[in-house]
Amino acid sequence: MRIAIAGGGPGGLYFAALMKQLDPAHQVTVWERNAPDDTFGFGVVFSDETLTGIAGADAVVHAAMERGFARWTDIDVDVDGHRFTVGGQGFAAMGRKELLQILQRRAAELGVRVHYRTPAPDVDELSATHDLVLAADGVHSAVRAARAGAFRPSLDGRRNKYIWLGTDLVFEAFQFFVKQTEWGTMQIHGYPYSDEGSTFIVEMHEDVWRRAGFDRTAGREFGPGESDEYAVGRIAEIFAAELAGHRVRTNNSRWLNFTTVRNERWYDGNVVLLGDAAHTAHFSIGSGTKLAMEDALALAACLHERPTVAEALEAYQAERRPVVESTQRAAQASLEWFENIGMYAGQEPAQFVFNLLTRSRRITFENLKERDPEFAALMEREFARSQRSAETVPAMFQPVRIGPLRLSNRIVVSPMDMYSAVDGVPGDFHLVHLGSKALGGAGLVMSEMVCVSPDGRITPGCPGLWNDGQRDAWRRVTSFVHERSSARIGLQLGHSGRKGSTRLMWEGMDEPLPDGNWEVIGPSALPYGPGCHLPREATRADLDRVVADFAAAARRGVDAGFDLIEVHAAHGYLLSSFLSPVANRRTDAYGGGLENRLRFPLEVFDAVRAAVPERIPVTVRISATDWLPDGNTDEDAVEIARAFVAHGAAAIDVSSGQVAKEERPAYGRSYQTPFADKIRHRVAGPAGVQVIAVGAISSYDDVNSILLAGRADLCALGRTHLYDPQWTLHAAAEQDYRGAGAEWPVQWQAGRRRPPTSRTDRVPPRLSLLREGPAGPVHLRWRPERRIGVSA
Repeated sequence: MRIAIAGGGPGGLYFAALMKQLDPAHQVTVWERNAPDDTFGFGVVFSDETLTGIAGADAVVHAAMERGFARWTDIDVDVDGHRFTVGGQGFAAMGRKELLQILQRRAAELGVRVHYRTPAPDVDELSATHDLVLAADGVHSAVRAARAGAFRPSLDGRRNKYIWLGTDLVFEAFQFFVKQTEWGTMQIHGYPYSDEGSTFIVEMHEDVWRRAGFDRTAGREFGPGESDEYAVGRIAEIFAAELAGHRVRTNNSRWLNFTTVRNERWYDGNVVLLGDAAHTAHFSIGSGTKLAMEDALALAACLHERPTVAEALEAYQAERRPVVESTQRAAQASLEWFENIGMYAGQEPAQFVFNLLTRSRRITFENLKERDPEFAALMEREFARSQRSAETVPAMFQPVRIGPLRLSNRIVVSPMDMYSAVDGVPGDFHLVHLGSKALGGAGLVMSEMVCVSPDGRITPGCPGLWNDGQRDAWRRVTSFVHERSSARIGLQLGHSGRKGSTRLMWEGMDEPLPDGNWEVIGPSALPYGPGCHLPREATRADLDRVVADFAAAARRGVDAGFDLIEVHAAHGYLLSSFLSPVANRRTDAYGGGLENRLRFPLEVFDAVRAAVPERIPVTVRISATDWLPDGNTDEDAVEIARAFVAHGAAAIDVSSGQVAKEERPAYGRSYQTPFADKIRHRVAGPAGVQVIAVGAISSYDDVNSILLAGRADLCALGRTHLYDPQWTLHAAAEQDYRGAGAEWPVQWQAGRRRPPTSRTDRVPPRLSLLREGPAGPVHLRWRPERRIGVSA
């Protein structure tokens, strides 16, 4: 093959070396616009998984890298003078310049032609004269720009400012400094890469950056290799204590805004993207160099294994895209956490550290428990102390109050529509469905959306509370829960609005009924989506009737024995559609700005609150974002939550979306938790109001991690409880917990041990265990005088 490579960084050079090893007859040419000894940045970090791949593909490169590694297992976090060390992680780093030199030598040995100080020729010319063109030309890729129509890139520029520096202070571990200054929160990401220096990245929100005067050089153009010496001097002053007399080093260092690069396609014909040209991941979670070298390994393997270039490039994209997208999701969570770091300034130091460590959701409590049991135990003790609890138990089993209502644990069975009522009356199915969840150990079991009127139903199968017969049927359910379990049961009240008069879910979700439709109303005459009902714009008389219906249903809910009432103002139903600018285009007092859009939902909430006694808390579920360009955002959600808290909400149940069919949610594990986190820290927490996180939370590990980090006070799980109605009891068994937070029904107590799942009679050979020795040290520090260090 004739192979052209634009970009002589680690990704391009490593790919070139791999291809020459696979077949010395390949003609591989690299164009690099910089000199061979030019390099930007200081150190690069690798995971054990990446190094294993490198070792298997090129032992020469791996051996050379191994000789230069700084290795450690600890993360040190300094939060305003409070220092914590968490071990068991595992890092290997080296100087970027040293890595480039290794790869340059290897490429030269193998006969790769490299043109330094030479921009790559036009991509169309290269494509016509070569079998393969590799774009490894970085985040500002000229190749990607030239073929943007094919690759369809998206570039997400962020607000935080960062500057890449080095220091002659040799850290012993990965080092975070988080400093509250008179201008706001600033943070350092640092790590050692040799026996002579460390990477030292300074990051802060743009507002903090401006207040601190760093914008003084904002309009200045820096030449190649030139650094922002003013910024360096100011940083040395601000972080003088952390630097402890050591120097700050520069290398083309100036303030930057991180850009997340994504591409819909990674190849076009015989032109393919690699590394930062294809994707970027925020420096707080991973190394671009690591990802680029992993790309190079995968691409070389696919070209070697597949009969044609076209098949190889398709296989490369199919193999790498899911891995990179997973990394980018974690990196995005980490990036956004650091953008909002000032929000956590009031957290206790230990909780702040746990929050920082678990920010990307890749590290969890159970993960830390395996890596550093002492730190994990500290976190459970700290959480118990913060909750004024005398017992140190898993966080999910600490009791909690929603207003005056005490719950034995922090697990909520989320409302889930079952579409199984007849004329709005719940039957045996609801008794078994909700009763089984209560027996299964959850602290609070929520009904599905119970409709306040016949024309407020979503489907003919939705239950209601508009008459006394329905009330009496619900009393049968609540009585069972109270008599047979320690759970409490909550009532979610709602009105379908423009999403009403539709088929049962399994007959066609959101599809209008074929006949027998009832009239639907909305804030404006706008359908939920194509093929959906066109609602009638609600009149003042309609709104008065809905308010009265909510109040009457709430009173029946109290009589039926519910312990809590939730007003459903999420998911595009009537109250939610009033809140959203996507659905609400009114020109009267109920439309326009957020204050007006809040007016009707707050009228309903006030009516419900007034209709029930103080002993029963009233909560609200909201959609924290519409997932649409012109819809509500998480910042709007903060203000919406603030308004409901001011009107007496005892908890904010934070969901998202389902406001319009064209939404584009960013699904993923615990994907809605950051919205709950923001509302808790900016509104609810200071007001003493609980926040419930919901959305793809499915493991007790995720629940405990969310609670310990302070991102929510309770977690609601829906589909998880459909899969396993006894999920909470099983989570207790798996954590070896027995206590008041997870009471097994007396009839079931014989089954509270987890049953064996495989052979248990195997006895490991004892002398073999002695020969193998213990697992690696929890705390390994980088101490250059020892080279590959020993346990601290």
